[in-house]
Amino acid sequence: MDPESKKNSPNHSRRFRVKLRLGEKQKMRDGTKLSSDIYLPDAQGRFPTIIMRTPYSTVEGFQKAFSDEARFFASNGYVYLIQDCRGKNDSDGRFHPFHDDGKDGYDTQAWCAKQEWFNGRIGTIGASYSAWNQWATAALKPPHLRAMICTVALPDPVINVPFQNGALVLWMAQWMAMVEGKKNTSLSIYTDLSKIYEHLPLKSTDEAFGRRSEIWQRWMKHPSADHYWKSTFYEDKFHKIDVPVMHISGWYDDDIIGTHLNYVGMTTSKRNRKSHPFQKLIIGPWQHHVNSSRRLGEIDFGESALIDLQSLKLRWFDYWLKDENNGICDEPPVDIFVMGENVWRKEKEWPLKRTKNQEYYFHSNGKANTVSGDGLLDTTKPSRNEPADHFDYDPMNPCPNIYDDSSGAAEGPYDQRPIEGRDDVLVYSTPKLDSSLEVSGRITAKLHCSTSVKDTDFWVQLVDVFPNGYSMHVTEGIIRGRYRESLEKAKLLTPGRIYEFNIDLWVTSNVFLKDHRIRIDVSSSSFPKYDRNPNTGHRFGMDAKTIIAHQTIYHDPDHSSHIVLPIVTN
Repeated sequence: MDPESKKNSPNHSRRFRVKLRLGEKQKMRDGTKLSSDIYLPDAQGRFPTIIMRTPYSTVEGFQKAFSDEARFFASNGYVYLIQDCRGKNDSDGRFHPFHDDGKDGYDTQAWCAKQEWFNGRIGTIGASYSAWNQWATAALKPPHLRAMICTVALPDPVINVPFQNGALVLWMAQWMAMVEGKKNTSLSIYTDLSKIYEHLPLKSTDEAFGRRSEIWQRWMKHPSADHYWKSTFYEDKFHKIDVPVMHISGWYDDDIIGTHLNYVGMTTSKRNRKSHPFQKLIIGPWQHHVNSSRRLGEIDFGESALIDLQSLKLRWFDYWLKDENNGICDEPPVDIFVMGENVWRKEKEWPLKRTKNQEYYFHSNGKANTVSGDGLLDTTKPSRNEPADHFDYDPMNPCPNIYDDSSGAAEGPYDQRPIEGRDDVLVYSTPKLDSSLEVSGRITAKLHCSTSVKDTDFWVQLVDVFPNGYSMHVTEGIIRGRYRESLEKAKLLTPGRIYEFNIDLWVTSNVFLKDHRIRIDVSSSSFPKYDRNPNTGHRFGMDAKTIIAHQTIYHDPDHSSHIVLPIVTN
């Protein structure tokens, strides 16, 4: 234990009454004052401090959830600080997403270090944006930071939100509408979000939501990995972050790629291999609101799907901030829920070393359109010049994203049959499996395509087909043609030319059971999760009119389109 933390250290097992200090101000380096609600043990002494920084304190339901967690930790001997991000609620300044949080987080920790209740150790906690801003702060190496708990963390902005491989995650429009201004706006005031999402041009979508948004207008000007976004990157700084982190996500978290990249980055960078700050990874059968339901849509993942996550968080901070030898770091570092079998499994590493990448190739006689077509998926590389598959992508009639309105999540194990009957969806399926097959890890697709336009999108999803026909979404990915070579610099397509598109489908752990089938769906949209590419090649967000793209997918010996699945071999 640090010498300072030993001084006046409270009994580890003691439970405390909680007192509050609401609206306390912390002065940042530029003079801006941020506001925090502080929950403290009602006792003399110095305590470890937990910080959660959020733009969501006025979102309906969030304030009570934040307060409940703060009281839980304060009653267990921690000072818990809930801070409004710059420009939100009672904090001064203007909210500029992804840009001020690193320095503000650092300065807030420095303020804590001067308080009479501080014992020398800080932990940070939070989900989604509140996980992202932890990483932004950690990259600046604040001296008192000892541990982090990052739930459903966002990665660098061009990888996931607001842009994913060049395509705008259109759900972020409602996020923009909610967070613009001091107080958050309830989305319940919008009676028909679907009509707003159909609005063109994208540049004025903010006005369709009822206000001119500085946030939205900045995004419209910066759709690539340019200087605007590079200044917010943290995933190139893992070698600077020497902090133990608990990483938490779900297979159907819209941001799971952040958790995956962060865990891998922290366990494989050169510095971290040497100094080895312990990392723990927990991924359940959950959406963005983790550990909230065992059932997603029509799929019930069983009694074990929900866990006592609060106790795990407390054990994590007790170990790192109080020196309690509770054994949490003696356990295997990885806990993953394997869907299909619906069981939790402990692992020594992630990704799993025992996986073998297996290519599954597309085949057809040129009519893979719809589930009734002749699309086939198998491990045999095309040996003859199979006819290519074709479909027309009309931005005014895009392939829809299948989601559950009640959950508000774009990802889930939802039945894909409604889109697999569309002529603009190519469907490639294996025969029924003779035995169960586990797919656990990162998934990529390699498409050989041509198009009739200067820019367009290609979208791919992995599906688990049940014996009764239920077509369960597993994971998906998209790429915008102009960013096929680099997310930094756009390069338009030459109509008619064949290109290779590498599409990241992120990660999963799913057992395709005996008599199930593995399926791949290919299209050019998943709306309104992603914005519709207007196919014009014009500057981003400016088009009110669109054109139809004629798409061709090749699967011959020289252009063998396929998916790569990480198969668990034992």
